Amino acid sequence: MTFIKTSESKGHSGSKIDRRSWKMPVAFAIVSLISGVLFIGFAEDAPTGFDLSTGTDLFRLPIIQLPALATGVIVTILMALIAVGSAFMISQDRKVPTWVPAFGALFALTGFLTWAAADETLRVPELLAGSLVLAVPLIFGALGGVISERAGVVNIAIEAQLLAGAFVAAVVGTITASPFAGLFAAAVAGMLVSFLLSVFSIRYLVNQIIVGVVINVLVSGLTGFLYSQWLVESPERLNNPEGFSAVSIPILSGIPIIGPVFFKQTVIVYLLYIIVAAVAFALYRTRWGLRLRAVGEHPKAADTVGINVKLTRFWNVALAGAIAGLGGAFITLSQTGQFGKDVTAGAGFIALAAVIFGRWDPIKATLAALLFGFASNLQNALSVVGSPVPSEFMLMLPYVVTIIAVAGLVGKSRPPAASGTPYIKG
Repeated sequence: MTFIKTSESKGHSGSKIDRRSWKMPVAFAIVSLISGVLFIGFAEDAPTGFDLSTGTDLFRLPIIQLPALATGVIVTILMALIAVGSAFMISQDRKVPTWVPAFGALFALTGFLTWAAADETLRVPELLAGSLVLAVPLIFGALGGVISERAGVVNIAIEAQLLAGAFVAAVVGTITASPFAGLFAAAVAGMLVSFLLSVFSIRYLVNQIIVGVVINVLVSGLTGFLYSQWLVESPERLNNPEGFSAVSIPILSGIPIIGPVFFKQTVIVYLLYIIVAAVAFALYRTRWGLRLRAVGEHPKAADTVGINVKLTRFWNVALAGAIAGLGGAFITLSQTGQFGKDVTAGAGFIALAAVIFGRWDPIKATLAALLFGFASNLQNALSVVGSPVPSEFMLMLPYVVTIIAVAGLVGKSRPPAASGTPYIKG
């Protein structure tokens, strides 16, 4: 028997297999080329203003003026330098620091905004606040995806959990005239949808991907039917929930930039802050988190030490569904004010991409969801200032970012080892 070491594996030519990823330098080389064409070749020789304050801030920050053409030149040079520098580090078998692509993305975004809003002024707090609103359902869905997949169950049904939560929150919130009742009912609805996923994938060992897709179709069809049969006929009686109003936190809400964005929000957003912190802490610092990660990485070893793998997976998938259901409640109780057919508009699938982009970590998945929310809100911000960027391009931007994330251009991602694998005892 011949054993071949991975590090010394050879191809047909006898040379060592090169396992280094050149995605980052290639990506930044392409970005530098695009920025050179757009930001320099089609740039207006006019300044772009960035207003960092609102009228309710404790103190006002000055408006930053950036010349569009000069900024485009600088950003293009920086993108080229990052491409060359990262290629050199990879060729030397050195890991590219995380801050390099992070700052590169920030520079590229600054160049794009400066070019797109030339001779206008962007209100940065409004741009960021709108991005957070669009990101909230994605964050709830991504947290549900992280918990479920850490337990070993691929949660393709995030879209269904969001949609069920949105529908039930609208109906219960209208009947009871209480947004809190609608919020609680949405969590229950998301949990019930997750029970379907758990029963078929854990109890009957059905392929988790297929079950998730079927559940998405089932819930979409069911809510669409009930919407057309009930809610359209009696909107005032069944689809007119009382929403949550924004609550400003004294002093904190007056801090420039971050105050209006994070501390002038509804109860659901403040609840989201708590859930993100709780999941991030509990996943790595508590017995619950240890058992959750154990059944997702090595269920047989977990079973050996006395952990009930199937029961642990079942209840954590249920918890994941409840959290995702809260994201659906936010859509109808804070965002749109009522339920509409397929109101989630694919948010569950973008949340799933955030899970992969965030490498199955609650904090990183939250940041990824914020990025997707920002990409979605760019259309609204740039349309206000009359940007020349076609609206069709801005509409597809969130999905382009999603594809880039899933394609792995941000680096290698390794899911939990047992994710998607049914556990059979014995």
